[in-house]
Amino acid sequence: MNITTLPGLRLAEELPDGIDYLVVGTRLSADRGTVHGLPDGVDTSALDLDLLAVGAKKRTEVGSVTALGRLAGDTRVLAVGLGAATPTSEVLRRAAGAALRAIGAAVGAGAGVRVAVSLHEDAVTMPMSVFDAVRAIAEGALLGTYEPLHPVGEVAAATITEVVVLDAYADDHASAVRLAAAISTAVARARDWVNTPANLLYPETFASAVVDWFAGAPVEVTVRDEQQLAAEGFGGILAVGGGSVHAPRVVRAAYLPDNASQRLVLVGKGMTFDAGGLDIKPAGHMLTMKCDMGGAAAVMAATRAIADLGLRVEVIAYAGMAENLPSATAYRPSDVLTMHDGTTVEVTNTDAEGRLVLADCLSLSTADDADLVVDIATLTGACMRALGLNTIGLVASGDVVAGRLLHAAETSGEAMWQLPLTDEARDKLRTPYADLASSNTDGYLGMQVAAAFLEHFAGDRNWAHLDVAGPAWREGAADGHLSVGGTGAGVRTLVDLALTME
Repeated sequence: MNITTLPGLRLAEELPDGIDYLVVGTRLSADRGTVHGLPDGVDTSALDLDLLAVGAKKRTEVGSVTALGRLAGDTRVLAVGLGAATPTSEVLRRAAGAALRAIGAAVGAGAGVRVAVSLHEDAVTMPMSVFDAVRAIAEGALLGTYEPLHPVGEVAAATITEVVVLDAYADDHASAVRLAAAISTAVARARDWVNTPANLLYPETFASAVVDWFAGAPVEVTVRDEQQLAAEGFGGILAVGGGSVHAPRVVRAAYLPDNASQRLVLVGKGMTFDAGGLDIKPAGHMLTMKCDMGGAAAVMAATRAIADLGLRVEVIAYAGMAENLPSATAYRPSDVLTMHDGTTVEVTNTDAEGRLVLADCLSLSTADDADLVVDIATLTGACMRALGLNTIGLVASGDVVAGRLLHAAETSGEAMWQLPLTDEARDKLRTPYADLASSNTDGYLGMQVAAAFLEHFAGDRNWAHLDVAGPAWREGAADGHLSVGGTGAGVRTLVDLALTME
């Protein structure tokens, strides 16, 4: 399968020679667009700044791009809208992504252009540090170059080869660019995995891709195949994967640096394709189900970024990988499964499979004695109906844990909202035939019932559940740093969470 290579990234205090495009910001002020970020000492006499007075409200909308002309030396200048309000980190990220995406569309594949981005300056009061601004601009610019690859065949030469973020104090903020590069590379890898079709990415090949991903990193990777899973009693994932010729896998990746004071366990759902099993999905709901491994992609991508950054926190990531298909060997509604921890579960819907995979992995992770456990999955349509397509759903074991996840999401620029976990949701898992039902059948509290099921396997640990069913996949048009297809949802939040645990 083909893998994305992002452009080079660096900081500079002055506009370097040979830059093909310079991106600056524009904000609405007194009914016209004002320019922010033009480098000092640059001859701007040939720029048509009056363009920003024509239709200023539209031109200054976040992500709107206006060509202003050329500097001496043939550098084209684009102004990207930052809105009327003081820009947040996410506005800078979106704007940088939109500008780079516009450049890529204009020059075409293989152009090999170099782009400088200058969206902030000391005179602009920002509600974040310059470090955070540089990080956001760099992330947005890199991820704005991402386009889904054809999974096979020759990859075109790079459209954009280098991104230079202009910063008057470049020496002080090198670590911001390093952080942005590691996170963006991880997000791009998660997107590549999610975008790969299921005939190429199935449990065995996904596990191999993860092993390759960690090559050269200080991370120990182990893969359990179907024989090992059977020997160790993984009744959930084996049942879910029983209808496919591609047997399940459980991958464990452990980053255990010296001098770490805390341990973070990450668990990701890795359904490489989900047809729903015998409770088969409608055709229209099945088309995007190659994305149902977005949680596993997120935890493995984030773990590599954390290792590359050398963060002083132990991270152990699990990915449960399976295909949920209907066949003569598929598991059935009303089956009673014995899970990895011995819990019996009555299957009430074979399309509620992801929680079974996560539950076995959560059970396996109890031996890791974690300070915090976070599972992440494209789990429920109910979460999408409640929160839409852009917001991560959160359920946590307590408000302190929830606060840590919400803070990490806010820092990273990912939208997240907490939902309650109540006894009403727990009671919907009662059944006379087993310890738990796998799901409820009345249609209410779907996201919380799934979380209540997972809570049983998380036990009394500090635990959070993230439902990325909405934001993991984007249809329609790209928006700034968000590409169509896989988005890499959750990667940025997980890395920022690890940063708080150093």
